[in-house]
Amino acid sequence: MSKPIKNSPPCASMSGGEDPKRREFLKTQILLALATTGVIHSPESFAADAPKNNYPTRPIKMIVPWPPGQATDLAARVMSQEMSKFIGAQIIIDNKAGAGGGIGTDAVAKSTPDGYTILAGSSGPVTVSPLLQKTPYDVEKELIPVAMLGLSPYVLVTSVNFPAKDIRELVDMFKSSPGKYTFATSGTGATAHLITEAFNAALGIQGVHIPYKGSVPALTDVVSGQVHYCIETAASVMPLVRGGKLKPFGVSLEKGSIVTPGIPSMASTLDLPGFDMGAWLGLMVPTGTPKDVIDKISSATEKAMSSAEVKQAFNTIALEIDYRRSDDFIKYLKNIRSAFSDVIKKNNIKVEG
Repeated sequence: MSKPIKNSPPCASMSGGEDPKRREFLKTQILLALATTGVIHSPESFAADAPKNNYPTRPIKMIVPWPPGQATDLAARVMSQEMSKFIGAQIIIDNKAGAGGGIGTDAVAKSTPDGYTILAGSSGPVTVSPLLQKTPYDVEKELIPVAMLGLSPYVLVTSVNFPAKDIRELVDMFKSSPGKYTFATSGTGATAHLITEAFNAALGIQGVHIPYKGSVPALTDVVSGQVHYCIETAASVMPLVRGGKLKPFGVSLEKGSIVTPGIPSMASTLDLPGFDMGAWLGLMVPTGTPKDVIDKISSATEKAMSSAEVKQAFNTIALEIDYRRSDDFIKYLKNIRSAFSDVIKKNNIKVEG
């Protein structure tokens, strides 16, 4: 258990800690792929496939509570284009960034529940922020989970010069010297922070938390060896792993991940059954949305998730596809909320504001 450190509001999961140039490159590549494969359509192309009933009769807005080029935004753009083919109307992306994803999330929570406003929801503003600070929206009362799309796996890394050969040896070193080893995170209360604290607690590691304002400066100091280790998103660390600048030891998803090939799961290598944490991405609508409308959104989502375009795009931005229908999505949200709540309470994690 690390010593609690107060810091700025949580740098929420999937909130764009990666290099801006890399995000822009990924965005360009995905949009080019969509254009060349014919996935981007004009509004007129949906008319022939429009359903016979009243919904939808006009374009649908998908609000992304993050800026363009960030992981949730890239995934939402691919999903919106593919879903449009099956729902019979154009789905337009509307970026409402700010307050750690809170502004866009609140906008959907307070919107008219008619199916024309969908939230591209993610862990930070929906799961983590309400546990750490007062939010203007009540997730459980104002939002309905429609479908979970995927998970961003987290990877335990050190500098390439760190002496441990594998994760077991790494853990033994950490446990043998309580308080000696430091770990970096993208900020106090960030998903990376909570996952690292959960990892430390599960193994009896007493690390010293060094919070940063974002994953880029955190990883920079891990690469240089100034900080001993961190657990960050695959999207952030894998380019550095492939470039020979970071040494990977384990991935946070229990079954491992196709976006982190060759890296074993922490759960399997350290005998931690049930250790299964990541940053989720999913679709939500405001409470009060008619069931038949939700069913149409859900059906279009499920069809879109099976497309080759979506699978390729998710892999490009290091998102593990983990599609779950509403009931399973709700169960997942309750479980991960409970897990993060326990971590926050046991480590007395607080944020300012």
